[in-house]
Amino acid sequence: MALVAIVGRPNVGKSTLFNRLVGMRQAIVDETAGVTRDRHYGKCEWCGTEFSVVDTGGYTTNSDDVFEEAIRRQVALAIEEADVVLFLVEAATGITDYDAEIADILRRSKKPVLLAVNKVDSGEKVFDSYQFYGLGLGEIWSISAANGSGTGDLLDEIVKVLPEEEAREEAHADLPRIAIVGRPNVGKSSMTNALLGEERNIVTPVAGTTRDSIETYYNKFGHEFMLVDTAGIRRKAKVNEDLEFYSVMRSIRAIEHSDVCILMIDANAGMESQDMNIFNLILKNRKGCVIVVNKWDLFEKESNTMKKYVEALKARIAPFDDVPIIFTSVLNKQRILDVLNAAAHVAECMQQRISTARLNEAMLPEIENYPPPAWKGKYIKIKYVTQLPTRFPSFAFFCNLPQWVKDPYKRFLENKLREHFDFEGCPLQIFMRGK
Repeated sequence: MALVAIVGRPNVGKSTLFNRLVGMRQAIVDETAGVTRDRHYGKCEWCGTEFSVVDTGGYTTNSDDVFEEAIRRQVALAIEEADVVLFLVEAATGITDYDAEIADILRRSKKPVLLAVNKVDSGEKVFDSYQFYGLGLGEIWSISAANGSGTGDLLDEIVKVLPEEEAREEAHADLPRIAIVGRPNVGKSSMTNALLGEERNIVTPVAGTTRDSIETYYNKFGHEFMLVDTAGIRRKAKVNEDLEFYSVMRSIRAIEHSDVCILMIDANAGMESQDMNIFNLILKNRKGCVIVVNKWDLFEKESNTMKKYVEALKARIAPFDDVPIIFTSVLNKQRILDVLNAAAHVAECMQQRISTARLNEAMLPEIENYPPPAWKGKYIKIKYVTQLPTRFPSFAFFCNLPQWVKDPYKRFLENKLREHFDFEGCPLQIFMRGK
């Protein structure tokens, strides 16, 4: 699929235009310059042609901000990857030094470049846009990303200059989606970069660097899936800025739209209350889970340290403790492949379907050995069990008095299902139905 990159200096409305093109509030928009820190991907469809759009951080130079240098690299990467570059400038401010510098880079890039002048929301402002012919990038397109005027003509032109679609069709829709989640600064972006083998996401020691959810197609080491790095999820009390709020909302949405979540925790901090909140959020949304204990190289170890740590962790997350736990050091690239293998295994377990015959063969003898407790002198008889056609493993047990089967017995049934079948890292749901 062809890729269009939106570039420009900070605060010219790149994220507003991105949101308009992809048709949803996907990139964070705020008055603060430098809000978009990562490349942010979405899909746009115009006149039957579908293409990907990438929103980049604003391009600046000679800045002391720790993010700016990393943002410049991101813009360069986006230009390198893109088939068409959409250069956005602002009518009211005219040509700035930054604009001239970006124009210079784009002229040398040998990529098709479309120059869009944003914030032209009245007839008088159209005259302000003519000065941008001075950048030497050819035709200009006057638009208003906020209210959408002029964007239709711009999209017509984008579709015209897009390269011919290759025969190869990317069927990413069927691939499992794996989200990397956790509190801020536990190493989520470092993990993504280590897995991809490139600096896809900005990594700094400042907590909260990643503010958007970044989605990447992954195809290495025999694994194929969509990888999503998310912003760190903080406690509500700690979310002060509007930006942070949208970031947390986006991370929650990333969990909702994923199949498996890799929950990263800091080895020294352990499973804190906020980690538990995220874990419960994963369970609530019925997603597969892998727990990654990062920064293990910094943890003081004695004999049996790992075994004790696993026991303490399983006690913390009980009753759902059938979760793969992997100890890593992302900086030292320790056990990164184990994380991939575990996530792929959980994704397979989430999709497995067990025949009704096999289920009954395994479960009915267990139920006979330990039947549900009688309720008010009435015996509960479970006749048979079948798996339901849902996105996560769920089972229906058919019996004469479904309303009297309580949670402790449902947990017993869940444990027996896990004993007989491999559902590692998968939350199971059990329904009692009248026969």
